[in-house]
Amino acid sequence: MTGLHIETRGSGPTPLVMIHGWAMHGGIMAPLAEALEDRFTMYIVDLPGHGYSRDADIPLQPLACARAIAGATPPATWLGWSLGGLIAVTAALELPAHVRTVVPMCSAPCFVRSDDWPYGNDAGMVRKLASDLDADYRATVERFIALEAMGSPDPKAEARRLKDEAFSRGEPDPRVLGEGLRVLEATDLRAHLPDMLPPSLWIAGRRDRIVHPEAMRWCAEAAGGQFIEIAHAGHAPFIGHAAAVAEALTHFTDANP
Repeated sequence: MTGLHIETRGSGPTPLVMIHGWAMHGGIMAPLAEALEDRFTMYIVDLPGHGYSRDADIPLQPLACARAIAGATPPATWLGWSLGGLIAVTAALELPAHVRTVVPMCSAPCFVRSDDWPYGNDAGMVRKLASDLDADYRATVERFIALEAMGSPDPKAEARRLKDEAFSRGEPDPRVLGEGLRVLEATDLRAHLPDMLPPSLWIAGRRDRIVHPEAMRWCAEAAGGQFIEIAHAGHAPFIGHAAAVAEALTHFTDANP
């Protein structure tokens, strides 16, 4: 069996699991990891099919990934960005002994819009991404990156940074990228949030065009957690606003030792 690549970084007293988003890898979290390395010992994950875990034989399903990560890391704060947030929240719901606190960042428990969820994305957009993967997956990933960068103070520079990083650990597995889109389309954890035991902090980017900040606020209220909105940030606040994210995370973990 081929397991997950998990990088250990930092020497601080608080353990922190960090989980990236769709089509990326743990290296994308480097600006935030650098800001946190004196306060946290970080376990930075490459999800199955991504980065150095490209050949991992673990399915890209939230609970399967959560179990694999929990089996390789100590009990910790789990921070998950975008798709990674679904995995972190799943771990908090299903494996609470392994999750001291949970921090979803720009990650809602339901990605697709419905009659009772106005904050989601159009299901047609997700399906088009899935169909486009078959034709030209690299171009599809780059279009998604452009969406991620929208709303940031310098979207062109942020998109370049994300594109350069996306393929820096090799090509992601197109089949697994398709699995990830199906997870985003099908997952809905909203009804379970009131049952979540670990304390939670929901971090939003005010200018996020993929996960609406009000979705994050709603989730914080449903889970009895805290909400913070990073001004001027888009979908990837850990790139241009790493210091603000690090400050919010540090205050939260200090308050919930």
